[in-house]
Amino acid sequence: MRQAIMTEPGKIEFRDAPVPIAKEDEVLLRIKRIGVCGSDIHVYHGKHPYTSYPVVQGHEYSGIVEVVGKGVTGVKIGSKATARPQLVCGKCKPCLRGDYNICDNLRVEGFQAPGVAQDFFVTSKTKLVLLPDNFTFEMGAMVEPAACGVHAVGRAGDISGKNVVVLGAGTIGNFIAQVAQASGANVLISDISDFRLDVAQKCGLSNVFNPIKESLEEAKKRVFGNEGLDVAFEAVGAEETINSAIENIEKGGLIVVVGVFPENPCINLGFVQDRELRMIGNLMYKHEDYLKAVELIGVGEIKTKPLESKHFPFEQYLEAYKFIDKQGDKVMKVFIDL
Repeated sequence: MRQAIMTEPGKIEFRDAPVPIAKEDEVLLRIKRIGVCGSDIHVYHGKHPYTSYPVVQGHEYSGIVEVVGKGVTGVKIGSKATARPQLVCGKCKPCLRGDYNICDNLRVEGFQAPGVAQDFFVTSKTKLVLLPDNFTFEMGAMVEPAACGVHAVGRAGDISGKNVVVLGAGTIGNFIAQVAQASGANVLISDISDFRLDVAQKCGLSNVFNPIKESLEEAKKRVFGNEGLDVAFEAVGAEETINSAIENIEKGGLIVVVGVFPENPCINLGFVQDRELRMIGNLMYKHEDYLKAVELIGVGEIKTKPLESKHFPFEQYLEAYKFIDKQGDKVMKVFIDL
């Protein structure tokens, strides 16, 4: 089978590799689509702090069940599927209490373990997520980032009827906003890219603003009047946006930190203390988040089509990265087709 290996930053080599064998409680998938994530681009540039080379990338994907291992029930050959890319120990305190997404020994396929950039890939039954027959492979490949949105919103608890702002309208921020809206929240989403805001509106997120043109304070008054903001999701990973959330949230409000910060931000903890603000972290997802993402995509509560940007054949893996670099903020989700 074909396999793509990033041997060093900016360099991908292709090789013939043996087809993996599905052992007991495992399933062999024929990979059909791979979504390129922002973290993949960090690896491409040699700026991902937890990835070494060589590495087989790919963690957002969909495929077809090719072989069902012994002991696997409820899975039919030919079914569409995806799977969580997490490898966890099952023995540390987070795992034992059910929080395996923050396992002390967490490894992620495509980064600290081989990913799916190959024709066939083996995964365990416990991580497998079956997809409806009417799902496109593109929809299936976007279950992973959609599950990030589901998990982030879940961290905020019941947000029905609450006023919510999502800072950042990239793929993850877009999905957070869509899930929040599907959960009954009143949603405002921001980005410095008008292109991303246009995509957000095509996804049914009507309340948008560009902080270059309008401050969060102005936007929240325009959209929510004097009601203020109850919950903020920071999905950028920048000092300016986290401080904007702190300064504009209502007293006693909640800030969910989703963005990955390349540098430690300087934030106003005096506001956090004095206003009894709550700040909580967020990482990846759990299996139930995947299932919820499939459900929401299936019923149209999460729209994925407006995020589809461009397709590249497997042999042009490197060209896909170059395209993303060139397009900058005018691209959402790029796919690798197998």
